[in-house]
Amino acid sequence: MSDLLRYRDLVWYLVKRDLKVRYRRSFIGLLWTMLQPLLMMLVLQVVFSALFRFNISNYPVYALAGILFWNFFQQSIITSMNSLRGNAHILQKVPVPKIVFPVASVMSGIINLVLALVPLFGILVATGHPLKPALAFLPVSILLAAIFTVGAGLLLSPLAVFFSDVVELIGVVLVLVMYMTPIFYPMSIVPDHLRWTVRFNPVRSILEVFRDPIYYGKIPPLQHLGIALAVALVAFAVGYLTFKRSTDRLAYYL
Repeated sequence: MSDLLRYRDLVWYLVKRDLKVRYRRSFIGLLWTMLQPLLMMLVLQVVFSALFRFNISNYPVYALAGILFWNFFQQSIITSMNSLRGNAHILQKVPVPKIVFPVASVMSGIINLVLALVPLFGILVATGHPLKPALAFLPVSILLAAIFTVGAGLLLSPLAVFFSDVVELIGVVLVLVMYMTPIFYPMSIVPDHLRWTVRFNPVRSILEVFRDPIYYGKIPPLQHLGIALAVALVAFAVGYLTFKRSTDRLAYYL
């Protein structure tokens, strides 16, 4: 981890470059980070209020909190997996630690997430949702989400180098995980015989810690917080150790 501190200028350069590349040809630039979750929330509001009719008070806030978390997680995973191949020209010429590239991808995702919180707070005010002191806990929630996502990114990014089609495969898996996570539906509508798939979904634990301060206006219970912390640290440890063991082999595939 000392490599990240030593090469912090490179990490910051990569973060800025990722943001510029992502919005280079976008008509509205960074505003799309704020607009896209709102549009998705409106679609879900129409579809789910008409078809499923489950009872969630202030559904826009519930759905938007889940969408923001999922967008951060999904986009960070995909960009982390592409980060090594995408920067092969640098790795072949400059002896820099390979870990800085997936980490920088997640850091740019954090910046996008923070920007996307702006319209979320606007929805909170517009819908009369109470703004409670628990919102101050959000930085901790984002930190846990970042640790978990970095771990997942470190675990998967070497696979994207060794096997060129694994990014597409993980994209399909992420769709499955999205539907197994209560992002836009309450857990109460899940049939009893399938509820275990949601309960033991590690992504759900992180999502709850992120959603609780926003939607429920409370700091996550210690039990939930402890589970989310354990999940995040285990994911990071597994990802870091796997990435470290794969580092020497990566040079032959880049």
